[in-house]
Amino acid sequence: MYTIIASLIVAGVLSLVLTPLVRRLAFKIGAVDNPNARRVNKIPMPTMGGLAIFLSFNFVNFFLLRQQYPTQQLWTLLVAEIVILATGIIDDIYELSPRQKLIGETLAALVVFFLCGIKMTTLTLPFLGSIELGWLSLPVTVIWILAITNAVNLIDGLDGLAAGVAIIALATSGITGYLFLNVAGTYVSIMMFTLVAAIAGFLPYNFHPAKIYLGDTGALFIGFMIAVFSLYGLKNATFITIVIPVIILGVPITDTVYAILRRILNKKPISQADKHHLHHRLMEIGLSHTQTVLVIYGIALIFSFIALLYPFSNVLGSVLLTVATLFGLELFVESIGLVGSQRRPLINWIGRLFKIDHNGKK
Repeated sequence: MYTIIASLIVAGVLSLVLTPLVRRLAFKIGAVDNPNARRVNKIPMPTMGGLAIFLSFNFVNFFLLRQQYPTQQLWTLLVAEIVILATGIIDDIYELSPRQKLIGETLAALVVFFLCGIKMTTLTLPFLGSIELGWLSLPVTVIWILAITNAVNLIDGLDGLAAGVAIIALATSGITGYLFLNVAGTYVSIMMFTLVAAIAGFLPYNFHPAKIYLGDTGALFIGFMIAVFSLYGLKNATFITIVIPVIILGVPITDTVYAILRRILNKKPISQADKHHLHHRLMEIGLSHTQTVLVIYGIALIFSFIALLYPFSNVLGSVLLTVATLFGLELFVESIGLVGSQRRPLINWIGRLFKIDHNGKK
């Protein structure tokens, strides 16, 4: 245990030391975000900060914690990490199209499926029993990885936002995996906490006012690793093992789902970027940059606390908890106008039910 704790400290310190070096490298090779109408930065900002996280994470895994992991799993997973990292680095320097980026993400997902053997094979649902996925295992696994990876990437819009939310999500996943879900042994939780430590070492440089961004190098890598870690508990997926990671990742998943819905309703391409994400809406209602990030951290913590209730609930309790969470989430989303200020079906329905006007009077 002492060795693991010491190794986590090394991961954090190493990330803290490497980040300024990566910052200099980013400027030299042109991995820089220049100000534009969609970005919040007012000056050119180095990206590719995820490289420091990747190097710290893998140094500790291979040189300090290697005995904790299955050797083949460690090496094959490294291959997938390199593919996703390379995709992010190229995008940070040259700005890939969404299709090109998707190709890189898919290749990394295929490595996870075929080389690592990490996949979803069985689905067990309440009242329906177990379903063998068979050939569907491949598309389901790949879609899961792509969805989670891009959900995390999508919230990387403010200083420290994606990094902080990832720390909360990974720490909660590590706790639930170790204490409740018994996912593939303790080494998965150890790996999660190693990544938490590496991100924590990077965060001081990334929190507002940021000195360096995660870039796609970091956002894709972190999202990809969260997706892969969650799959360790989804090999024989049940309602609980599916719901827990989804709830833990409530912030990025909510932002992604409502961004897609918003663009469909507005008849815009799904891949088209806009300034109506969760963090944009919170800033538009008057919160400062730092306040917005802290509020979203708070929302992420609420999702994490909800996720921790599932292992103590029976099937009916889990279903009711999920329904209540979705109900509360929809109210929050409509109240801040995440889909649009005029699209508030649940609030309008409640108003009609209790005969409340728009000013809150009966």
